[in-house]
Amino acid sequence: MPAPNPTLRQRQLAMRLRELRHERGLSIAEVAEHLLCSPTKISRIETGQRRASLRDVRDLCKLYDVDQSHTTELMTLAKDARQKEWWQAYDNVIFQPMLGLEAGATSITEYEITTVPGPLQTEDYARAVIRGWLPGIEPTILEERVKSREKRKKDVLYRSDPPRYWVLLDESVLHRHVGGRQTMHRQLDHLLEISDLPQVTVQVIPYTAGAHMGFDSPFRMLAFDRNSGITDTVFIEHQMGLFYLEDDKTLQRFREIIDRLRAEALGTQQSKRHIAEIAAKFA
Repeated sequence: MPAPNPTLRQRQLAMRLRELRHERGLSIAEVAEHLLCSPTKISRIETGQRRASLRDVRDLCKLYDVDQSHTTELMTLAKDARQKEWWQAYDNVIFQPMLGLEAGATSITEYEITTVPGPLQTEDYARAVIRGWLPGIEPTILEERVKSREKRKKDVLYRSDPPRYWVLLDESVLHRHVGGRQTMHRQLDHLLEISDLPQVTVQVIPYTAGAHMGFDSPFRMLAFDRNSGITDTVFIEHQMGLFYLEDDKTLQRFREIIDRLRAEALGTQQSKRHIAEIAAKFA
């Protein structure tokens, strides 16, 4: 049996606690008053931004008059949520909430307009991307981040139950000189190799597609088993941080964008031929 995913358990617990509060007709402020804590703490627990302690869960279950069997179930979720994730071994890994959800997703759809997505990058390409983003980065921190990307690649592409990974690349990604000609040639060859994996689909949106719905920004959409109780989530990465969106209206909008981008893109075999042609120019 696979080990529990702490991030997913945290989200499941958050959802269950939020539902219990709504069923009891209590506001966040009322719950905070009962527990002698701030409303912000309760809000962060219910949105999965803060890990609830076992005492928090025990006190909330008592307040919500939860029976013993369900209390035990919620306490188990809280214990699983406090286990360590693989990236905690690295001091300089960013975007941790996304990594935890990524590890439990059943499918990932990614759209990129500037660089090859992290799980598909070679080490040299990743190193050049990070240096470009953070010119003053210390060498030890740089190498730690490169290693963490390699671990993430294995976690997404090569685990025993990998997600369905669908990548949509604007053609500009293939032409941008990241790390020099040799680095680009190896990166595009690597992209072709990974696109042969049965769970991976890579499509290129050519320049000839013209204006399309993906002009705004790159994004990553994670989908989960419906029985998990976890809401599908869209992540948008920005210089100021990582933003995640999960309300129904926004998710439906991004599903429409994905459908349109897939239709605008070259087919999988056409995409492979196009990538190979561009790779040859870097040789």
